[in-house]
Amino acid sequence: MSDAAPRAETPRATARAVPDSPPLATATGLEVSMEDGSVLLRPTSVRIHAGRVTALTGSSGSGKTTLLRALIGHLPPGAAVTAGTLDVLGHDPVALAPGQLRRLRRSRVAYVGQDPGSALNPRMTVRRLVAEMAPDRGHATVLGLLSECRLPLGDGLPDRRPTAISGGQQRRVALARALARTPDILLLDEPTAGLDPALRDEIAELLRDLAAERGLAVVMATHDPELVGACADHTVRLTPARPPAVPTPRTPPRPSSGPPAAARKEGQGLSARAVGVTFRHGGTRHRVLDAVDFTAPPGSATGIVGPSGSGKTTLLRVLAGLHPADTGSLELDGRPLASLARKRTREDQRRIQLVPQNPLAALNPARTVGAALSRPLRVHGGLSGAAVPGRVAELLRQVGLPAGFAGRYPAELSGGQRQRVSIARALAAGPDILLCDEITSALDPDTARAVMELLTRLRAEHALSVAMVSHELHLIGAYTDTVHVLEGGRLAGCGPTSALVPAG
Repeated sequence: MSDAAPRAETPRATARAVPDSPPLATATGLEVSMEDGSVLLRPTSVRIHAGRVTALTGSSGSGKTTLLRALIGHLPPGAAVTAGTLDVLGHDPVALAPGQLRRLRRSRVAYVGQDPGSALNPRMTVRRLVAEMAPDRGHATVLGLLSECRLPLGDGLPDRRPTAISGGQQRRVALARALARTPDILLLDEPTAGLDPALRDEIAELLRDLAAERGLAVVMATHDPELVGACADHTVRLTPARPPAVPTPRTPPRPSSGPPAAARKEGQGLSARAVGVTFRHGGTRHRVLDAVDFTAPPGSATGIVGPSGSGKTTLLRVLAGLHPADTGSLELDGRPLASLARKRTREDQRRIQLVPQNPLAALNPARTVGAALSRPLRVHGGLSGAAVPGRVAELLRQVGLPAGFAGRYPAELSGGQRQRVSIARALAAGPDILLCDEITSALDPDTARAVMELLTRLRAEHALSVAMVSHELHLIGAYTDTVHVLEGGRLAGCGPTSALVPAG
């Protein structure tokens, strides 16, 4: 147990009995700040024990990811510990020499970040990615780790590359790599983001088992209250240095059926017919999408749901022109649409924008937030240099971020803040169709609702069409008109959200 004014720590009511042993890691009054004085983590204390699961909760920007990164000695550029102390397995990781820090990370402390897909080598197969980290690289050991992380083995997944598996599967492959090191401490940032409820429950069970059977100290940053309730022994709630700004909606959260009458546009919107996609590796073929139809009329809000690995992200990437379909066709307002974005006109590129599931992989780490938002404003909006800063500030305000964030780099932001920057960048182009892949999975509930209400307002004012992949069925039920249900790469259902998604 620990004490810290800016957060509350709550023990699990039915916590497992564990030996009374010294903690593996402690933070005492730990504060992390940027060079400009902005505080990333308010003074926080926590004790991390073997055999227990500790949950870090709090709104986006409260310092959850910063605390995890401090535990592995990898603070954002320009950040430093400005108060308090940190001890991880007898070391201060922030002060360790590079060689000592590498040894600590390699064998004793494992970290799975919020965007694990960006850390997986796209040239390596899943099998090799896991074997790379394991002392025993045998076939049985690797398959055992994949199975332990609830990954399918019978459909060729071990021999596929990261780009040929879903975001949820990438997350579990990264977890298998972390476990292959047999660490003492396992740090997880949003471990169930992008996973359906059934898999979330399986991961919760896995984390309990890892703590109990391996004696692991598990620390997870999460916005998922169901996950916390299912497996956390202790909960540490962090609070931001200042209350998070969230956009204020001007329209009701639940849209009426069909696009708002005042915002209807001529045209037929975006549609796909009989789309098929097959991933190939050597002699193995995996059918990801099989004759899938899709339609998003102007001003509509369409949900895309289904189990992890059912093809949802692949469908969005086909619509965005980032992955070619083997079969089928795309149309925009009733006319053929090129399958690849680079072959589309600049106007068609502007009209269809994708907000990816992993914003860290999509944002250039060498460019500030302001630079990332400025480019689409100039390319697609034709804004002059003098007008750009004001529009950048407005876009940031719309997604609940201070205007001062324009000067920050992606590594200086929390996962939820990066996700909101990614949304703002897509909106900067003034799109007609916004393709959203799990855009609320890294956001706290209040911010997630506010972002969805922002999209509802944009639909009403500009007839923006929104196609939204999500496992958060309560948001799909509240903010979409129609839903497409994918199962095993096939369209299992399509119709009004109220008929296909349970209320609440």
